[in-house]
Amino acid sequence: MKPLDFFATHPVFTRTEFGTVRDQAATRTGTNLLTYYLREGRLVRVRRGLYAAVPRGADAESFAPDPYLVATRLAPDAAVALHAALQYRGRTYSIWNRFHVATRAKVTAFTFRGSTFVPVRPRARASAPSAGVVEELHAGGTVRVTTFERTLVDLVDAPDVGGGWEEVWRSLEMVEFFDLDSVVAEALARDTAISAVRVGFFLEQHRDTLQVEERHLAPLRARRPKQPTYLDARRSPGHLVASWNLVVPKVVLERRWAEVP
Repeated sequence: MKPLDFFATHPVFTRTEFGTVRDQAATRTGTNLLTYYLREGRLVRVRRGLYAAVPRGADAESFAPDPYLVATRLAPDAAVALHAALQYRGRTYSIWNRFHVATRAKVTAFTFRGSTFVPVRPRARASAPSAGVVEELHAGGTVRVTTFERTLVDLVDAPDVGGGWEEVWRSLEMVEFFDLDSVVAEALARDTAISAVRVGFFLEQHRDTLQVEERHLAPLRARRPKQPTYLDARRSPGHLVASWNLVVPKVVLERRWAEVP
């Protein structure tokens, strides 16, 4: 495959992918070609070993590649996650230029052309770290992204990373449908009581809109801690919701942010 043909079908790619597709015996040859096209303004180097093709007519000095494609190419197992996973699908209360990437690889955070990429250790079940991740065609390439169901559990399990309770609640409320059986299975797979009750409390609070049934709540409620537990790690004072043995801040319990125009 000729380099320009490769760039047309791989808007963001790694040096390894370029060498593999071209079936080059000499790494030096591939490196020289990349250097040539960088100089010609047909490529930009996003970071070491990662490149983006510059569309015809675009200025290489200012061109910003699709952030979801970049996130996916940061590691073999990288997946767009948390707030970024909802933003990818147009379901966030606020728009961020910070993109969380779930990966077990050693990836450092960095910023490129206004977008910041932050690696996070996936919280999914240890026996199946790729559970709840799908591949989708996007912007001429392929994106790996967590499902709505896993994203719900991820965000409720790590609200600070997701922007706080208001951002998490408001964003998740923009999702019209969840496979609730998958949500429950994902929450139980975390094997921690706090994960189960956080998800259970969210589902119960949205029982009508999400058509949550008692069969969804019961296995989560069975995991509730024996002692009252704070909803968040900051141990914010609040009201004890006895059914979950969970101390919930009043602003979350009453969703008081909804009163602010």
